[in-house]
Amino acid sequence: MWSLTASEDESTTAHFFLGAGDEGLGTHGIGMRTEESDSELLEDEEDEVPPEPQIIVGICAMTKKSKSKPMTQILERLCRFDYLTVIILGEDVILNEPVENWPSCHCLISFHSKGFPLDKAVAYSKLRNPFLINDLAMQYYIQDRREVYRILKEEGIDLPRYAVLNRDPARPEECNLIEGEDQVEVNGAVFPKPFVEKPVSAEDHNVYIYYPSSAGGGSQRLFRKIGSRSSVYSPESSVRKTGSYIYEEFMPTDGTDVKVYTVGPDYAHAEARKSPALDGKVERDSEGKEVRYPVMLTAMEKLVARKVCVAFKQTVCGFDLLRANGHSFVCDVNGFSFVKNSMKYYDDCAKILGNTIMRELAPQFQIPWSIPTEAEDIPIVPTTSGTMMELRCVIAIIRHGDRTPKQKMKMEVTHPRFFTLFEKHGGYKTGKLKLKRPEQLQEVLDITRLLLAELEKEPSGEIEEKTGKLEQLKSVLEMYGHFSGINRKVQLTYYPHGVKASNDRQDVQQETLSPSLLLVLKWGGELTPAGRVQAEELGRAFRCMYPGGQGDYAGFPGCGLLRLHSTFRHDLKIYASDEGRVQMTAAAFAKGLLALEGELTPILVQMVKSANMNGLLDSDSDSLSSCQHRVKARLHHILQQDAPFGPEDYDQLAPTGSTSLLNSMSIIQNPVKVCDQVFSLIENLTHQIRERMQDPKSVDLQLYHSETLELMLQRWSKLERDFRQKSGRYDISKIPDIYDCVKYDVQHNASLGLQGTAELLRLSKALADVVIPQEYGISREEKLEIAVGFCLPLLRKILLDLQRTHEDESVNKLHPLYSRGVLSPGRHVRTRLYFTSESHVHSLLSVFRYGGLLDETQDAQWQRALAYLSAISELNYMTQIVIMLYEDNTRDPLSEERFHVELHFSPGVKGVEEEGTAPAGCGFRPASSENEEIKTDQGSMENLCPGKASDEPDRALQTSPQPSEGPGLPRRSPLIRNRKAGSME
Repeated sequence: MWSLTASEDESTTAHFFLGAGDEGLGTHGIGMRTEESDSELLEDEEDEVPPEPQIIVGICAMTKKSKSKPMTQILERLCRFDYLTVIILGEDVILNEPVENWPSCHCLISFHSKGFPLDKAVAYSKLRNPFLINDLAMQYYIQDRREVYRILKEEGIDLPRYAVLNRDPARPEECNLIEGEDQVEVNGAVFPKPFVEKPVSAEDHNVYIYYPSSAGGGSQRLFRKIGSRSSVYSPESSVRKTGSYIYEEFMPTDGTDVKVYTVGPDYAHAEARKSPALDGKVERDSEGKEVRYPVMLTAMEKLVARKVCVAFKQTVCGFDLLRANGHSFVCDVNGFSFVKNSMKYYDDCAKILGNTIMRELAPQFQIPWSIPTEAEDIPIVPTTSGTMMELRCVIAIIRHGDRTPKQKMKMEVTHPRFFTLFEKHGGYKTGKLKLKRPEQLQEVLDITRLLLAELEKEPSGEIEEKTGKLEQLKSVLEMYGHFSGINRKVQLTYYPHGVKASNDRQDVQQETLSPSLLLVLKWGGELTPAGRVQAEELGRAFRCMYPGGQGDYAGFPGCGLLRLHSTFRHDLKIYASDEGRVQMTAAAFAKGLLALEGELTPILVQMVKSANMNGLLDSDSDSLSSCQHRVKARLHHILQQDAPFGPEDYDQLAPTGSTSLLNSMSIIQNPVKVCDQVFSLIENLTHQIRERMQDPKSVDLQLYHSETLELMLQRWSKLERDFRQKSGRYDISKIPDIYDCVKYDVQHNASLGLQGTAELLRLSKALADVVIPQEYGISREEKLEIAVGFCLPLLRKILLDLQRTHEDESVNKLHPLYSRGVLSPGRHVRTRLYFTSESHVHSLLSVFRYGGLLDETQDAQWQRALAYLSAISELNYMTQIVIMLYEDNTRDPLSEERFHVELHFSPGVKGVEEEGTAPAGCGFRPASSENEEIKTDQGSMENLCPGKASDEPDRALQTSPQPSEGPGLPRRSPLIRNRKAGSME
């Protein structure tokens, strides 16, 4: 908001009176007279003072609007102006009486709504020529979205990219629509999904948003609020085939819309509300009113408000802003509309309208009138005291939730059709191609079916692809009966001289002179229902990281993260790698964090940004660095020895002295003997599954997540074939997959009662706890080299996130005039959430552990933190690394005490270990160092500000008086290996 001008005679009080009602003129008059003493009245009668001139302000609108609470509140205040009398033209009059019979007025406030006779109002204004607050002729344009967009474009106001589809039978050439699976082409303009489809009539509120198949497809159907719903998700993905529409690019606004209300060109009130497209659930307060939060407009947005007000000639005007990608776009102009439930707005609006009317009409009536100026409201924001620090930035790197076992098949392909496909999708540019869109996977399936049909006709023909591999490729691509785009993918890599044979690629042909493609099919790895619950639970728990968020996941209304986010003081961005399970985890987390409802697809499209750029969160695990190749070869060599581990093996395999690694090696003793046991247990398991399949009772047996016994057998049989090679040696790279599968079945398919799974879990976990972390480097130097290869872009981005927090002082702050009931009104927080897979989490942890961040010999807390990390054997689903930056505005900007950094870590959901075997952390906020003796010995990675002791309990989160023992948070935070999150399904 910006400066107001107003005048009000404080010596007067207002009386309101009803006029003739629906009799006679059919008006309700609201007038004002001044309280005067009896003697003054007598003097007036004796002197026969002529009556003061009155300016009649007519309200011409439908009853629902003219008698609404905001209109009544504003008119009551307007009547406090001397010389103004307000009359309301009744609905019966404006609908049924000719305009000649309408009461005369000097100023007209009139606006269109459903059923309003705009033609008559225009005729009346021509007949009486009153001063118009809102231009009537322009209100025809506001009813047509095409005209609205045309005017906005002419005024140079930013709009989403759009195209108009006119279905006019007289001009069929204007209707040129080509619909594809994931895009629509309108008159030559292509709009990839997600895009928005709006009816050209502004009175039609049935706006649809169409989602890409990669996010689950379907559409969100918006409509005028009905009760507590404003939209609903539909599986329908095809656009409407009748009617005229505007198609426009979907703007990623992070789930919040801004409503702007002007009163003249120099005043605008802005409010944020949850986007109706997000989950369709309207947030309402205890009185049943939609929850909206005032926000501050930037200088550029204020200019846009002025332009809209002037261009449409509507003094009182509402329009919608979308804040996306650092810009603001106008997507709708609603015309005359008021803010609801804001006393300050009612005051401001009445003052501005009264002054506008008086400035225009007072000279005609010889009324003396001058408008005193008021100082601009200065947004004073309270500074934090020395004992408080302001949370400025929260950065979290989070692994995805529980998933189905990942499966992979490799084959060399040489058929020309595969090369044609490779070229069609631009594979030669980089030598690599990733196919995951439904139409792309369909192309691979078509080629596979064609080759199999040719092989059936002529088994000894020229086709070099193996029949068995092609059949597996076909059966995996045909699973589920459709492609959702997030559970299967095909990767093709070009080899100019054929695929090189190597130890871990036994199934490919020897190197040849002719070029070939390595086809890698990946499937499985989908987020399970349990994974969704884990992510949503963690999202809810994550609120306690923010001021006012403590207690029952911030369950009390009006405070904490939800309020912070809704008021735009929360700058939230969520990034995810391009893997389906990671994206769905991010969407489920956002759903829990922001208390959303409904399907994940709309949340995914609007809240989650794909970070598939410069390798920020994605990594090509099939193309290993030379260091990774060396490490893997050494691992294979050490774990192929048929002898107990000796001192030399401990030195070679565990030079960092990791506690969990040493424990696992002591369980294993002889790696080959353990591999023999594991292989024997897998053979026994596949035998049991085959027996169960022959049991008539098991014919229709459904396993977890719609898996069948047949699919379960395929999964284990492949591991059985791949683990022990023809030479009798074991393929160590399969150990993580074995552990993955048995962990999945123990957690989700325990009801089958298969024998030996507990022992298989114990042994495979011991092997996996050696193999998995050591694949990311054995020595400190190797761990750092591999880590930098994986997460250097992410590290650079995190550094940028931390450095930028003090640059956006004017953005994301709550206007102080509207801060009542909001904890810490001056606070604005940047949150960046990065969802990714295990490789990035391992790598980032390696950088923190071995990158020389602090000297553990000089810092006892850091020593405890590293000891805790050393005891962690597995970075399970939903592992989190959280960086929190605080600022003390009272300190010198160059002082080390100005900023305070905390580093938090949790190894994710509780695994399947026996009770008490997992190392215990000390919670989200451990006790202060003064209470050292009562604190759990392991440390949270906190207070990484050199030379800064953690002697002040929870300075940053203490927004209200807390008990003397600390910040009032549970000693064991729900963020730390939450048992509930790991088990709820």
